[in-house]
Amino acid sequence: MFDLVDSLKKSKNPELEVEQEKIGTVLFYQTDECKKLVEEAYRFEGIAPPTVSKNTKNDITEHVRKSEIEIVIVELNNSSNVSKEAELVSHLLPNHASVIVIGSEDAISTIRNLKAMGFYYLFWPITKQELIDFVRSVNDNRKRNSNRGPGQNRRAKYISVVGAKGGVGATFICAELSYLLSAHKKSSCLVVDQNYSTGDLDIMMGIRDYQRKKLQQGDFSSLDEAFAQSLIFRQNNLLSILSLTSDNLDSNALLDYSNAVVDLLASDVNFIIEDCSSSVGFSIESDRFVSQCDCIVLVMSPTVSSVRDAARMREKIQRINQSSSLRLILVMNHTLPKKAQTLSTNDAEVFLKQKIDIEIPYCEEISFYILDDKRIAKTSLKAAKPLKELTSVVLGESAEVKPTKRSLFSFGSSSEK
Repeated sequence: MFDLVDSLKKSKNPELEVEQEKIGTVLFYQTDECKKLVEEAYRFEGIAPPTVSKNTKNDITEHVRKSEIEIVIVELNNSSNVSKEAELVSHLLPNHASVIVIGSEDAISTIRNLKAMGFYYLFWPITKQELIDFVRSVNDNRKRNSNRGPGQNRRAKYISVVGAKGGVGATFICAELSYLLSAHKKSSCLVVDQNYSTGDLDIMMGIRDYQRKKLQQGDFSSLDEAFAQSLIFRQNNLLSILSLTSDNLDSNALLDYSNAVVDLLASDVNFIIEDCSSSVGFSIESDRFVSQCDCIVLVMSPTVSSVRDAARMREKIQRINQSSSLRLILVMNHTLPKKAQTLSTNDAEVFLKQKIDIEIPYCEEISFYILDDKRIAKTSLKAAKPLKELTSVVLGESAEVKPTKRSLFSFGSSSEK
């Protein structure tokens, strides 16, 4: 007997099956209405469905590090300040993906602010066709490697940790900051060691048997992205270190080469963190040092000479700086017990005519923990909380502060829990 169903199964031609269009997308939504529209639009157009998750920091952290993601859609319809909330999650988003923010805030300033971050903006409400047309336009720009669109402006945020003088703990703070940004905030970081012959960055970061990459004169002509990648040491998938040295190149040549490597890698990470503990003498003279920075963390200790040097350095930075967005964060690191300090924090603030933003108390046990490859921010030492507060300030979050007669200068409006 003729079996129609069996005949149809046998005659099915696999070549006639239409493969779904693939645009690797993840949606972080706030409202069910937006979630439904995005899912239905992709389904109707025959595009592979997006990964969908709630718009929370934990969910964003979990999903965005996948290499196949091409487009990240972030819904901020419930936000009272779209620009601010977008900035607060920007460090979680990989630079290789294009970011589309959906919001109901109808303001030119919002579009301008998001464009400066390298984000696209799609005003809500939208139709399914408008969404798909916009997504395909963004994807086409990616495929053509086009210079059009705000996504081309995305680069790593550049943070320089500068010591007012040697021995104030700039390398220690640089190491702890990079740990907190990568391990706790889930942001990819490249730490740049600007001390080419000395320094203890490897010890501070808990890296054993690490050797600086030694450069030769001929390496300058062969520098490309692949060679730049070979120069970095990966401590883990979110934290890398660039540390160079040479037997025949001077510090200025190594600085130029280090900057060239960083330029090639800046689109691969969320943060470039520069350790300028003892290299300040030559790097602070460069206009490029200040012009490339988004944030400078100026570290001093409670001594007369350190605070005076910090004041001179701050004035020099302010004189060179041409950007209204550069942030200067003052950190007082108590490297000596109180009886050995030559002035108080209040004395330093009077001299500087400015509040100290972060104060790290003296802890005798710090050196023992570091030599045991432990991160201070993970301990119960008194220094742990200010280090976390510094990280929050760098990210534009509010630092939690106990009521005292002094207050921290905070950026942003959300508290670090």
